[in-house]
Amino acid sequence: MAHTTQDLSRWALLSIAAAAVTIALKMTAWLVTGSVGLLSDAAESVVNLVAAVVAFIALKVAARPADANHNFGHQKSEYFSAIIEGTCIAIAAVVIIVSAAERLMNPKDIESAGIGLLISVVAALINGAAAWALIRAGRRHRSVTLEADGKHLATDVWTTAGILVAIALVAITGWNILDPIVAIAVAVNILFVGGGLVGRAAAGLMDSALPDEQRAAIDAVLDEFGTPEVTFHDVRTRESGHVRFVQMHMLVPGDWTVQRAHDLAEQVEARLEAVVDDLIPTIHVEPIGDPRAYEQWRLEENI
Repeated sequence: MAHTTQDLSRWALLSIAAAAVTIALKMTAWLVTGSVGLLSDAAESVVNLVAAVVAFIALKVAARPADANHNFGHQKSEYFSAIIEGTCIAIAAVVIIVSAAERLMNPKDIESAGIGLLISVVAALINGAAAWALIRAGRRHRSVTLEADGKHLATDVWTTAGILVAIALVAITGWNILDPIVAIAVAVNILFVGGGLVGRAAAGLMDSALPDEQRAAIDAVLDEFGTPEVTFHDVRTRESGHVRFVQMHMLVPGDWTVQRAHDLAEQVEARLEAVVDDLIPTIHVEPIGDPRAYEQWRLEENI
């Protein structure tokens, strides 16, 4: 059955717009207050913009149909966007730490804290709305790129919240050292986000098996069709972007006609596609009485 990939790049445009607006707002807040925490927050928004542009390109590539050079499609391009995003996040974190370290050595008063807080709240609300929309779209369309981009924006919201608390505490207590300390904490948080995205992308590039929930759904379907004379083994799964793959051997009586075995395989594939979204199944039919169907390499555990 032919499989088409929907073009989800329009959602990345929402992320690009949100990042561009929040960069302008946060840079204004930094210029008004002189807070290194707000500067670090603005730097993270620059990362968001770069990531959104990369996501847009990756989603455009992922939507391309399979061709002579990419027989299984282009969905893995989404993982490359996550790796690039993770790298950008690490760079931003280093910049933040360097800036904060300098401010630790040379503390500076924060000016016009109230105006800075107001501007940052507006930026956080914009990011929050965009993050909510992207995460919902990512889960609905099973796009690792959209969901990762949304979660990144959501993290940016929490980062902004932490910095706003720091500015408020500085304004109340007069302890200017809180500003760079929070900025460093923000940088550490950013590093964790980047590491998580790179790890998830690496797992996808390594053809990790489907999660237990989907594998259980597949096994349940095979149990429905399994009989004393029809069995399944060598079940292997992998995920490529939002598309899932499963391949297996179906053992049937050797005296079955090709047509009968083919018809049953078609039924099993249709049922699998119905219970697991975006699944592309492949079934190889073998005679149940042939010893070669039970060679050890076919029966390795967990496949």
